[in-house]
Amino acid sequence: MNITELFNAKILTDPRTFFGAILYALVFLFFAWLFGRASNLAVKRLLVKDKHNRIDRTAIKFLAQFAQFGVYIFAFISYAHLIPALRGLGTAWLASVGVISVIIGLAAQNTLGNLIAGISLLIYRPFNVGDRLQVSAPTGLETGMVESLNLGYTLLRTDDNRHVVIPNSIMASQTTINLTSKDSRVICSLPISINFDSDINKTRTILIDLANHHPKVQNVRSCYVTQVGESGLALTLEVWCLDGPSAGEVKADLLEQVIFRFAKEGVNFPLPPVLVVDKSGAHSNM
Repeated sequence: MNITELFNAKILTDPRTFFGAILYALVFLFFAWLFGRASNLAVKRLLVKDKHNRIDRTAIKFLAQFAQFGVYIFAFISYAHLIPALRGLGTAWLASVGVISVIIGLAAQNTLGNLIAGISLLIYRPFNVGDRLQVSAPTGLETGMVESLNLGYTLLRTDDNRHVVIPNSIMASQTTINLTSKDSRVICSLPISINFDSDINKTRTILIDLANHHPKVQNVRSCYVTQVGESGLALTLEVWCLDGPSAGEVKADLLEQVIFRFAKEGVNFPLPPVLVVDKSGAHSNM
């Protein structure tokens, strides 16, 4: 039988023949290799573009290898189902994979939960390596910087140099406060007490004027009456500052300026109660 007769008899395309089985084996092997090659190139390009190391390289490589292994297994099972002589073997392999998956799933529920949660964290990126997080732990609220994020665990380093290892299943399910922000501005709050007979509008004008002339105040947020007591009331001035250290300096400077400006403008602070000591030694407030 020559080559023309082979094609006419469809021997090369019939999976029931030896030549057909070899041809389909090469086709399945080629496509499995092609997918593996494409996934490797995609991973390499992704890692090259990640110049700030935001992607867990170990996790990405592991997932790529795991995907390649799964493709080869899927290709072999599909090929075995296509070839009549191997159909029974393919069915047995498929059933074995199902049974093994159930056994592994029952025996490693926590591990698989951490794995799936780790993949979710890597995909959705609610936080990155280097971010400061506040999380709940058996010791209470812990605040630390993310040192590493892999498929199983998230590692935080606290300010006192302790390491907190948190399973990813917990990280994905609990409420996490990300303290890292691109906007470093903070609000400086300055409560000022005055007497009832003081002019509120005049006091507010003085506070806003002092804040607007301070070089480290970006803008005034509000200045309202926030408290009424027995001896007076309190106005709270809130201003935006560049960062935390600037807010501390602004608060100290404004407190000092307010004292001198109030004395100049005739705005009085509430006086503390006077302590009186009688001849018997008893104490009383007036």
